[in-house]
Amino acid sequence: MTSIRPRFVLALAAALVGTLLAAPTRADDTPAAVPVDHTLTVHPGRAGPAIDRTMYGVFFEDINNAADGGLYAELVRNRSFEFSTTDNRAYTPLTGWQETSHGGATGTVRVVDDAHRLNERNRAHAHLDLSGGGAPGSGYGLVNTGHGPGVALRAGARYDFSVWARTDQRRGTRLTARLQDAAGAPLSEPLALTVRGDRWAKYTGTLTARATASGARLAVTAQGTGVLRLDMVSLFPRDTYKGRPGGLRKDLAEKIAALRPGFLRFPGGCLVNTGSHQAYEAPNWERARSYQWKDTIGPVEQRAVNANFWGYHQSYGLGYYEYFQFAEDVGAMPLPVVPALVTGCGQNRVTDDPALLRRHIQDTLDLIEFANGPVTSPWGRKRAEMGHPRPFGLTHLAVGNEENLPDAYFERFRQFRAAIEAKHPGVTVVGNSGPDDSGTTFDRLWRLNRDAGVAMVDEHYYNGPQWFLENNERYDAYDRGGPDVFLGEYASRGDRFSNALAEAAFMTGLERNADVVKMASYAPLLADVGENQWRPDMIWFDSTRSWGSTSYEVQKLFMNNTGDRVVPSEATGTPQSAAPITGAVGLSTWATSAAYDDVRVTGADGTTLLADDFSAGDGGWTRAAGRGTWSVRDGALVQSDETAQDTLVTAGDPAWHDYDLRVKATKKAGSEGFLVAFGVRDTGNLHWWNLGGWNNTRSAVEKAVDGAKETLVEDTTTVETGRTYDLHVQVRGRQVTLYVDGQRWGGFTDENRAEPFRQVVTRDTATGELVVKVVNAQAAPARTRIDLGAAPASGTARATTLSAAPDAVNTADDQPVRPVASTVTGVARTFTHTFPPHSVTFLRIATR
Repeated sequence: MTSIRPRFVLALAAALVGTLLAAPTRADDTPAAVPVDHTLTVHPGRAGPAIDRTMYGVFFEDINNAADGGLYAELVRNRSFEFSTTDNRAYTPLTGWQETSHGGATGTVRVVDDAHRLNERNRAHAHLDLSGGGAPGSGYGLVNTGHGPGVALRAGARYDFSVWARTDQRRGTRLTARLQDAAGAPLSEPLALTVRGDRWAKYTGTLTARATASGARLAVTAQGTGVLRLDMVSLFPRDTYKGRPGGLRKDLAEKIAALRPGFLRFPGGCLVNTGSHQAYEAPNWERARSYQWKDTIGPVEQRAVNANFWGYHQSYGLGYYEYFQFAEDVGAMPLPVVPALVTGCGQNRVTDDPALLRRHIQDTLDLIEFANGPVTSPWGRKRAEMGHPRPFGLTHLAVGNEENLPDAYFERFRQFRAAIEAKHPGVTVVGNSGPDDSGTTFDRLWRLNRDAGVAMVDEHYYNGPQWFLENNERYDAYDRGGPDVFLGEYASRGDRFSNALAEAAFMTGLERNADVVKMASYAPLLADVGENQWRPDMIWFDSTRSWGSTSYEVQKLFMNNTGDRVVPSEATGTPQSAAPITGAVGLSTWATSAAYDDVRVTGADGTTLLADDFSAGDGGWTRAAGRGTWSVRDGALVQSDETAQDTLVTAGDPAWHDYDLRVKATKKAGSEGFLVAFGVRDTGNLHWWNLGGWNNTRSAVEKAVDGAKETLVEDTTTVETGRTYDLHVQVRGRQVTLYVDGQRWGGFTDENRAEPFRQVVTRDTATGELVVKVVNAQAAPARTRIDLGAAPASGTARATTLSAAPDAVNTADDQPVRPVASTVTGVARTFTHTFPPHSVTFLRIATR
């Protein structure tokens, strides 16, 4: 996952293509549904590129509580009492637990890490001092509140309870487990167990829910006196995916399986390339580590724990074995990602330790043996002991994720690749191109990968919907002799149907370039609606329900109707005019104090539009963002809050175009530089020049459309504190040139065309059908004359359509974006079909 600070607030209510195509209006000012005419011509006699079965897949990362409390069906939160402030500053070892007593019983509880621990890698456990007392049947113990609102129960369903325990009482200690509501009322019959002996042992039983509930609790209480130690307190629904004990949450796994993914990329993302690369071992027992596969296999009570990069705890109950097994269950190729010992996701550190690097390379070789080795090999035997003697058939493995230090990363990548290819020549080693769709890091990594003959390069980008509409042809010009593309992470920023439409338009370009783009996966996959770190997401869930986003419906439609070969085709576009960059000007900061002076805006003819030296105050400036502390000091406009982010102030006329903006800027203190905005229409629609951004590591011009941004040009310029810079932005039409201290810094022409009508045609050999895929992201119907190039087998076609308002959002209670199946009649070699506004339509047409 790309860790990107949101530079703009996402404007969730704006329509996607409102500025692209102005539909005619009726007298009541509502858009009239006047069709726009297009043609679509198919060339069935020409051979397009083959589409691999692995074209579309899924990427699972434990972000948004996707594992614990999500796909991993464990209902107990903090089952092993391992939560730590390293995971989250708000955590304690008893997070998720509450003391409880009934019938007058008393005691105390604390979490300890001592010589009585369950094992070296499961270090903390609950130590209960039971004081006794109370009436018969009384008890003292703990109640677990579960994930989110609580433990989810279904009336009549069975739940498997287990606990590891030991007691110092010679006659044993009576332990009771039961389900209850938040007020303590029972929701199951009690399960009575007797803990015997002062050695750890596992105790199990089954609880049956009396009622359906979303906020239930698990209570574990004990009777008597003495010391009782508890660890790995667990509760699983019996009804898991494929019925596996300790397995996956069924509804989430089924929604993923319904996509029919060609591959499963795991476990990250930022989990792979952040934190320490040391092992979980003495003396430090490092709790903020990169994801290391050997920590995650074997009996769950012996697996390590870790601090999740996204601000919570990872139990590793869902580990590498379970990932491989899930990939096999859904028919997907497994594609693991291992650390390259260069951190990313904002950390950007190099680990220079040759011995540690050799260990990680050997761990990767052991991983391949774990996946593919015979049962007679050490790691193949380990896989067999876990229940899978047959190899998993690993063919692809990625080293690293979004490293922003290209040369340091690639030096280490070469060593991984050489070792893997020497011992496992059949495994494709995947490189990457950093965290963005373009820029210096992207270009450098692509050159290094290409020069080294790397087979496949992983690209990641998260951009606004306009970017996806503008970049359908991104891969048309890629080198057919160079590395293949694995688009491992992408999404349009937002959860509206307009986002999904833009992604669908982009995906037609992926398929058209299937000879270069071999794999693609939307990200992230799962998100807890009540607690998440990232939007957009494909599948949302709470404790009892799950639902697909609008993007899920688009992805499912493409993944279930891919076809196996592209059929060449072309279509007419939508007439558009290129208006000049228009808008006011602005000044801003990000975690920095800066001063601005001598702001001057002149028209192309030299006319002065704005001149402000702040001698009369700052009354001409609007605090558009409403953040930061702006005031005039020593004759300059100063933003003095070093912690405030996105502090935009604006001045001028939104109708301005073809102008020169000049300003003097001085960084006073803080972590970044300064931002100069132009073409400002509002806080979500503007261009700004970000000098000394990203912790003062680079500079760029970013464009925001409806709050989602994209980078237009960048370099490695940094900013010195206390130095005054003369900045000049020249805007002519859609061309912009930028100067620092009179020297040209860079420039660009913002002329990408956001085409809302896109299509691709593929052939499904198994069914003998052409699959005509059309995206109409505009507000008007698209009346289209389709020439199939040959007579179809019949006069009908099977249609599947997604159509909704562009701001439609799927929720737990309402899913306005759902596929609608229909039959289209009148199909011939040449026929006319009107595609609804804001729609994705797939026509499956039988051929002779």
